[in-house]
Amino acid sequence: MQEDVDLKKRIRIAFGWDAFDEKEQLNRSYIAKIVFNNTEKLNILNALVHPAVFKDYREWVAKQVEFPYSIKEAALMFETDSYKELDKIIVLSAPINTRLDRVAKRDNVKNDDVLKRMENQMSDRERISKADYVIKNDGKVSLISQVLQLHHHFLEMVKNNSICP
Repeated sequence: MQEDVDLKKRIRIAFGWDAFDEKEQLNRSYIAKIVFNNTEKLNILNALVHPAVFKDYREWVAKQVEFPYSIKEAALMFETDSYKELDKIIVLSAPINTRLDRVAKRDNVKNDDVLKRMENQMSDRERISKADYVIKNDGKVSLISQVLQLHHHFLEMVKNNSICP
C-alpha cells in the first residue's frame, strides 16, 4: 500500500484523496475510521489490498532461494485463506488486554477503536485451533527461546524434506 502505484490509485478512488498524506504514506487513521465502522467499506479495502499482497508475497518468496525456509506474517491469514499456501502455521498469542494496550499505543487510538478492528478478526481460540505451533507473547515466556526452538525445528524439517524449502 506504500509502493504499488496502481493499488494506491485504486485506494484513492475508493476512499478519497485523504487516504494518503502529503508524503504519499497511507493515512492509517483515516482509513481505519472508515473501514472499521463499515463492513462494506472494509470488504472493498480487502478486495483491493489482498490480491496485491498475495502477488507481492509470491514474488518475494521466489527470490528467497538461498534460505532454508521463509516466514509469512499476516494479521488476516485465516480470513483471507492465505494460510492454504503455507506448509506450517505459527500463531502468536497474547492476552487481550496486552493486545489492546499495544495496538492503542502503536496507532494512538482508543481501546474501543482497537476492539472494533478485532471484531473483524478471528478469535484467538479459533486461530490457535488452526495452528501447527503457538508462540506465547504474554511476557512470561521468552519469545526468543520460543522462536529459536521453532527455528531449529524447521531446519531439521528442511533437512529431512518434511517441509518445502
